Amino acid sequence: MKRRFVLPVLREALASSLAQPVTSLLTLVMVVAMCAGIVLTTGRTVGAEQSVLATVDSAGTRSLLVRAEAQAGLTSDALERISRLSGVQWAAAFSDASDVGNSRIAEGRKVALRSVWSSDFAELGIDAARSPSGSAWASEDALAALGFVEETGSVSTGSGAGVDVVGTFTSSEYLSFLGPSVLVPMPPSSTGSVGYLIVIASEPEMIRPLTRSIGSLLAPTDPQGVTVTTSARYADLRAVLEGTLGGFGRDLVGLIAAAGAVLVGATQYGLVLLRRKDFGRRRALGATRGLIVLLVVCQVLLVATVGALLGTAGAAVLLVAGGDPLPGVDFLVATGALAIVVSVLAALLPAQRAASRDPLHELRVP
Repeated sequence: MKRRFVLPVLREALASSLAQPVTSLLTLVMVVAMCAGIVLTTGRTVGAEQSVLATVDSAGTRSLLVRAEAQAGLTSDALERISRLSGVQWAAAFSDASDVGNSRIAEGRKVALRSVWSSDFAELGIDAARSPSGSAWASEDALAALGFVEETGSVSTGSGAGVDVVGTFTSSEYLSFLGPSVLVPMPPSSTGSVGYLIVIASEPEMIRPLTRSIGSLLAPTDPQGVTVTTSARYADLRAVLEGTLGGFGRDLVGLIAAAGAVLVGATQYGLVLLRRKDFGRRRALGATRGLIVLLVVCQVLLVATVGALLGTAGAAVLLVAGGDPLPGVDFLVATGALAIVVSVLAALLPAQRAASRDPLHELRVP
């Protein structure tokens, strides 16, 4: 029943839109301008905001680094306790360094050899499960310093003890404190002295609470020998950026939407005045006031939908062509939906005006 009622109304709304090309075109242009204005201004700002926040949210800006002197007595046991904390995405502990060199070059350059414990070696690009026990992984800088032509080889300490290098590990920005290093993955059951402990938070906002919690879980023998460096300032920067850019965008969207609503409403009011005889005839033939309102609203709905599609798609193409940051699909969809809703709401008052006129009076209008 509803389908039999809705389809004729939509067909009549489409026919009315085509019968009034000037008014429909004006409404279409206004909706296109509304969507394009929002996407080209606020959309560009949102795209830039997302790009900046993506940089701020990188692992390096969610890091917490614990440095321990040799006499501090910090051990790898702390890693297991810290990994259980909510908000910890990844954690690893590194022993103090010992110098090693290429076993085939007696007086070659030295790099740091460290034992490493981790909750997930895959974060370092290390496949510890498939590598022989006691094997090592080197950074790209370490391979170059050691003079390795390939990713495999052997390094030795000053006492002559050798370690086989079986691959390379991923040296991210937050691991820059390691320098050119060779890492030996350690089993979880082993315990050793730790010189560095790195923790990556799941979100920038978790840095401060993790800093407070981690301090009580380290359990060093000499707390004075432990220092904690955080990236909490990046979390503060993120909050400032998000608040400033987001507030500006919301104000601008509201202004553009309000202007669009006024223009669409004025256009529809003019349409109602031009078609008052048509509406009066429909009322005289038995059309209810609700049907007249629905007819006007559906007419605007059809035109606004086409305008929203053209406006958002066209503005997105312009942003891409100009090399500007593009907001997400959800923003584009929300912009189109906002334009449609605003247009429909703006048409309600003119539609009510058309439905409330006396049909006999309207039919007498020349």
